[in-house]
Formats: sequence, structure tokens, C-alpha cells
Amino acid sequence: MDYLYILYGLLILAGLGLLFGVVLVLAEKFFHVEEDPRIAAVEKMLPNANCGACGFAGCHAMAEALVTGECKKVSTCKVGKKEKNYDPIIAYLAEHPDKDGNKHVPTL
Repeated sequence: MDYLYILYGLLILAGLGLLFGVVLVLAEKFFHVEEDPRIAAVEKMLPNANCGACGFAGCHAMAEALVTGECKKVSTCKVGKKEKNYDPIIAYLAEHPDKDGNKHVPTL
């Protein structure tokens, strides 16, 4: 009789695990947000110090601001270097407009 209680407990836990797994999969599908792939590319070109000296929360927020045109100067990043970070970002954003065809090219 004791084994039956263990079996019930295992079945209940397995059922709950399956239910929560399905809920998580559905939530991921319904709440998925597409992010501009240029943000990840610009973030890779930044020094990734995540220091916040630029006034943004980190390099991801700085990359997002550069891509959207919120930040007009790439030299806002205090850690970056002109040849290694700034010039490639400016060239990349000049070559890759957004899906509407708008170019938000920052300056030094």
C-alpha cells in the first residue's frame, strides 16, 4: 500500500512538470519579441566593458541606442578606440539601414 502513495506522488509531479513545460513553451511562442539583428552586431563591435560610463545601462543598451538613432555619437563610449570600435560601427550602420530604409549613422 505504501508503494501506491509513492506512485501517485510521482505521477502528480510528472503531470505538473508536463503541464508547466507546455505553459512555458506556449508563453515563449506568444510573448516572443523580434530584436533587430543589427543590435547584436553593433554590440559585438563595442568593447563590452559594460561599465556604464557612456550613460547607458551597458553595451547592449548603447548598441540599441546607436542602431535606433537615439545616441548620435559613437564616441560616447569612453572605453572604445577609434580604429577598433568606432570606425567599424560607423561603417556597419552606414551599410545596413533598417527595414524601412532609414540610416541612423552616428558620428565620432
